[in-house]
Amino acid sequence: MNKETDNVAPVRNYITPQGWQALKDELYHLVHRERPEVTNVVNWAASNGDRSENADYQYGKRRLREIDRRIRFLTKRLEIAEVVDPETREATDQIFFGATVTIWRESGEEQVVKIVGIDEIDTSKGKISWISPLAKALIKAREGDEVRLHMPDGLELVEVVAVVYHKIE
Repeated sequence: MNKETDNVAPVRNYITPQGWQALKDELYHLVHRERPEVTNVVNWAASNGDRSENADYQYGKRRLREIDRRIRFLTKRLEIAEVVDPETREATDQIFFGATVTIWRESGEEQVVKIVGIDEIDTSKGKISWISPLAKALIKAREGDEVRLHMPDGLELVEVVAVVYHKIE
């Protein structure tokens, strides 16, 4: 079992164009920059003799395995990616993948969330996965709707204040 792929959605990999480009850029960096650099270090370390006590060699081989694992993961994620561009979506007040949603929580706090793919999650920037509990509760709701959100400590009602579709950075 692989930790990276255990939590992957089995059916669809919706992703924004920016998320797809970020995965592609990371894959390019690993294949064309980082892996060749680590390979050179491993080759140099191997030429120094006894590999069993050579920390550069041991670390390099371990790092190569990590890089190769990540390359396989990224390749698979890109192969099954379904790019959905929120900028090209027709105007609607209904929430779907790619929406930027402003909600009003019972605590009196306004929160802005962007519904993105599972490979793009960044809660510090308000990016939540389309399969997260909050996104699942919001999907198909409209501006002005109250949505029930099942929280660990009970039920919370959130009001959908605004729904917009634009480029998600």
